[in-house]
Amino acid sequence: MISSEHYFDWAATAPSDQEILNRALAYSIEHWGNPSSIHHAGTDAKQALENARNRAAQVLGVKPQNIIFTSGGTESNHLALLSILNRPQKGSIVLSSIEHPALREMISSIQNCGWKVIKVDPEKNGIVSAQSIADAIQDDTAFVSVMAVNNETGAIQPIYDIAKIIREKTKGKRKPFFHIDCVQAAGKIPLNLEFPGIDSAAFSAHKIGGPRGTGILYLAKEMNSFLKGGGQEKNIRSGTENLFGAEAFSLSLEKYFISEQNSCAKKRFEQQKKFTAEFIEELKNIKGCILIPHCRADSESADLFSPWIVQAAFPGIPGQVMERALSEKGFYISTGSACSSSHKGRPVLDTMQLSSKEKESAVRFSFGFSTKKESMEELIEELKNICKTFS
Repeated sequence: MISSEHYFDWAATAPSDQEILNRALAYSIEHWGNPSSIHHAGTDAKQALENARNRAAQVLGVKPQNIIFTSGGTESNHLALLSILNRPQKGSIVLSSIEHPALREMISSIQNCGWKVIKVDPEKNGIVSAQSIADAIQDDTAFVSVMAVNNETGAIQPIYDIAKIIREKTKGKRKPFFHIDCVQAAGKIPLNLEFPGIDSAAFSAHKIGGPRGTGILYLAKEMNSFLKGGGQEKNIRSGTENLFGAEAFSLSLEKYFISEQNSCAKKRFEQQKKFTAEFIEELKNIKGCILIPHCRADSESADLFSPWIVQAAFPGIPGQVMERALSEKGFYISTGSACSSSHKGRPVLDTMQLSSKEKESAVRFSFGFSTKKESMEELIEELKNICKTFS
């Protein structure tokens, strides 16, 4: 079994929380019926499913009827985006150009259906301003999407400011549907889903110790799903419900979601801020290392970024070379989104006015709830050794 001690690719996936998965498996075995069946085995499973939904909703601070269980973050994003295809009249959608491939790669399909797509680039710090989103909205804009935390740079996007400015700009008119990809935010930064103007949000269980293939779509109000089927999950996400996944996700949220009620998660969040601040200072001492975005080197900008993700470039050492060199030593990092690792190019970095050398040599370090300070220090030492080898 590969050790997770020197695993620094948590943004791709978190090592499974074995206790949570074992509990969820036992739960799903006990309540083995189809939740849509009307006999006792089915109603027993249905009650178990609703229990998981209620607990997930309580953690997220929303109503149970606003929680839709899905197969993951990608499907949650797609359900929200594709709902616009039900509209008889075509219009425009606005989204940031730093979105995850789950949304970014769907754009061509949306355009083929007759919709106009307006992309909004971030500033050099990797953050999309609320004003730039407002400026992009047109009279026919039906959908706006901005992720909460960028999966490559860790930049925290001003989702509440965006929700507010959308409402202000469209006051007296039909407000565009505002969707947020929260896959890198849940269990990583505090979230307030009930902030006025937020219509939906996507979540993924495997980013916080839950199983792969399980997600949640938060819906503040009813939505007409483009995908049709048996009518499960309030006609939003048809298909036999995944009780194991629902229970495991609810347990993961209870354990790792950051809130005032979860003192352990909140304490670990504050601890990671310190770990990452020290990690960044050590990176700055490595000759040639460049923090991405550049402002990340300024300690005063710390609150603009998730402490769980750090991106840096080592000009002269291609990112994939650095990734392989570290892997040979038992240290695991990445060059960006695992979902687009087979594609050439760095779309997110392309929007940030970086040099070609920086983009070519950029790598991502991402951390999680069991990452130790000592392991981060050992990573720094190995980075120094590799940089010396290539100097």
